[in-house]
Amino acid sequence: MADITQFTPAGTVHLHRHDLPSDLDLGRVVAVDTETMGLKNHRDRLCLVQLSSGDGTAHLVQIIPERLGGKGPHAPNLCRLLADPGVTKLMHFARFDVAILQHTFGITVAPVVCTKIAAKLVRTFTDRHGLKDLCRELLGVEISKQQQTSDWGAVELTPEQLGYAAGDVLYLHRLWEKLEALLVREQRRELAQACFDFLPARARLDLLGYDDPDIFSHQS
Repeated sequence: MADITQFTPAGTVHLHRHDLPSDLDLGRVVAVDTETMGLKNHRDRLCLVQLSSGDGTAHLVQIIPERLGGKGPHAPNLCRLLADPGVTKLMHFARFDVAILQHTFGITVAPVVCTKIAAKLVRTFTDRHGLKDLCRELLGVEISKQQQTSDWGAVELTPEQLGYAAGDVLYLHRLWEKLEALLVREQRRELAQACFDFLPARARLDLLGYDDPDIFSHQS
């Protein structure tokens, strides 16, 4: 049972504290997003993990500080899903989410699909690749980013925070369907897959500090 259930215009939101229910089946393709205390994945802690099977329902897992011990948070059901090679994790800007999840739980998050990478590969006529822009232009859906910089470490999250967090996963299946069609049309689907397959390694490089300077840049 969820600790909190909330109904929003976008869909139903279930909040779970510490872990997913053991009997929850989200299917073979699961949208995943995270909320953290900041944007430094080796410094700022993970506060929330959002998931959706694309059915209009979002499951949010709140990582409570009181449950943090010397070995980090214990969320076996969530970790099992994230590391399952038979479940594709659908994300937007997966480079960050994969890194914070791997850093927090000590697992390899794969396989992964990233809608931001997909958008950058095929929407070369624009520099607008944010989730809000893609939802508006490809799906005709307006999502709010008002709660993006709120305090995600609070023990009690507001209804506005829960609604915002859910919005980051509720549309990813539809968005990926549109973007995958464009990748196929532009003959870049195989290239996109190669990028997706590299993301767990890219995340490990970031966590080791190889993002500044980036070892792939010309900078010495």
